Amino acid sequence: MRVKTRWNNKSKPHSIQDIASAMGFNTWRIACNGVLNLENEGFQTDTQCQRLDIIAEFLVFLIHTVDRLAYDKFNEDQRSALVTALALNLVNTWVDNARDIEGPAEEDRRADFIARLNEGMAEYAEMPFTEEGPGFAYLRLLGDRVAAVMGPKDNRWIMDQMMAIEAPDAIQTLRRVMRDLTAGLPA
Repeated sequence: MRVKTRWNNKSKPHSIQDIASAMGFNTWRIACNGVLNLENEGFQTDTQCQRLDIIAEFLVFLIHTVDRLAYDKFNEDQRSALVTALALNLVNTWVDNARDIEGPAEEDRRADFIARLNEGMAEYAEMPFTEEGPGFAYLRLLGDRVAAVMGPKDNRWIMDQMMAIEAPDAIQTLRRVMRDLTAGLPA
């Protein structure tokens, strides 16, 4: 998957907001690619709304993963600013897409996504994540959350797909994006 990992103007200093915006673009692409991979592997999604809900689960997972990856790279204020700006960027992108699919009711969808994000962030915070990467429980939680959205037909195999393929691929891409976009940022 192609992602933006280089700045057009390398000599210009990039703010946390700039980094969060670029990461938001890439994180959205990673989440959409995850849904596409599931469909290409034969997992059934029935509606655009269901796809959007799966994307939301990927986004919650990826936002929390950025928080974990940023822990050692940034001071607390930088990390908080990055994660907050990234989350707000992705909330807006997700709501815009929900509006395109479902029509108005933006505030309800925004509140739904933010509630999902807050719940997921709290759940992922309880799971182990080391320098080597996420623990079994961290990956399993993503599988559980996606399985709940997928419905009963694919519940049997979705967990394996998420834990063995989709989550590790998403994290690997996210690590590369974060490493390259934050290179040269003063700590």
